[in-house]
Amino acid sequence: MEEARFRIATFNLESLDDDVGDPPFAARITTLRPQLERLDADILCLQEVDAQHPVKREPRVLRALSRLLEGTRYAGFHVTAGDGPTPADRHNPVLVSRWPITATRLLRHHLVQPPRVRLATARPASGDDPPPDHAVEWDRPVLHSAIALPGGRTLHVFNLHLRAPLAAPIPGQKAGAFVWKTAEGWAEGYYLAALKRAGQALETRLAVDRLFDADPDALVMVAGDCNADVEHTPLRILCADLEGTGNPALAGRVLTPLERVIPADRRFSVLHAGRGVMLDHLLVSPQLAGWFRDAAIHNEALSDEVFHPTDARSPESYHAPMVASFALPTP
Repeated sequence: MEEARFRIATFNLESLDDDVGDPPFAARITTLRPQLERLDADILCLQEVDAQHPVKREPRVLRALSRLLEGTRYAGFHVTAGDGPTPADRHNPVLVSRWPITATRLLRHHLVQPPRVRLATARPASGDDPPPDHAVEWDRPVLHSAIALPGGRTLHVFNLHLRAPLAAPIPGQKAGAFVWKTAEGWAEGYYLAALKRAGQALETRLAVDRLFDADPDALVMVAGDCNADVEHTPLRILCADLEGTGNPALAGRVLTPLERVIPADRRFSVLHAGRGVMLDHLLVSPQLAGWFRDAAIHNEALSDEVFHPTDARSPESYHAPMVASFALPTP
């Protein structure tokens, strides 16, 4: 049987927008376009793609992304940001595919309702009643798309961007955008951020398991910026490995992080204060893992997200893209 190679990549573009002047959008194109070309991907999972109004009060479109892809190998590819009437203004997950996208949806509290917590440190205004239970909602949806691969197989791709480990707001506890009035307020905000991140990972895991319920051999890829390493709670939830479940009968539902094939000294997608951390992942189901051939993280020229040489915003992304190649069996 012959094989046809194809490649899947994930890349956080970091607030891709052509409506802002800092940095100039032309500089962003000059920086990002060669990175996309180098990926040579058939499927791109992109995060933080902003949408723009072509004319005031008209529905938003992915104009900045279209401009970025003009003249590249991705021009003319299929593009989806979900099943909504219009993309969100900021930070859309977007899938770009050489092959037709047969179904797409945005998952946000479809399978997991927002947890409700009674805030311990909230400070209501003088004379107000204590705050009621607080609904902890996810910041962003997960994009689930079905792609028609050559040969009649369907690939399910979950493109996600989980909450960053930055404390979520607590009423009455913030003195500024990044300044807290009390340590305990910050601590509860950090707890809420972790709850959001883990909850969104759980909802993705439930959606993946429903695919396996319908087809134990489903081809599944979970890709994106998880804001967590493989040993952190969100990745443990997503992967559901046998060390966690303790049940060999569930081996067919494990998702495997592909970065494990990359040498440890190159296994990072973000530089934070001089330390490499792996926050962006490609996770595959067992059947898709059988087609896997190799993976790479393009982090050679990655800049540190903490140590900026100037006060100006950088046109580059502080995330390195990751790409994996697969061999598709063909008749």
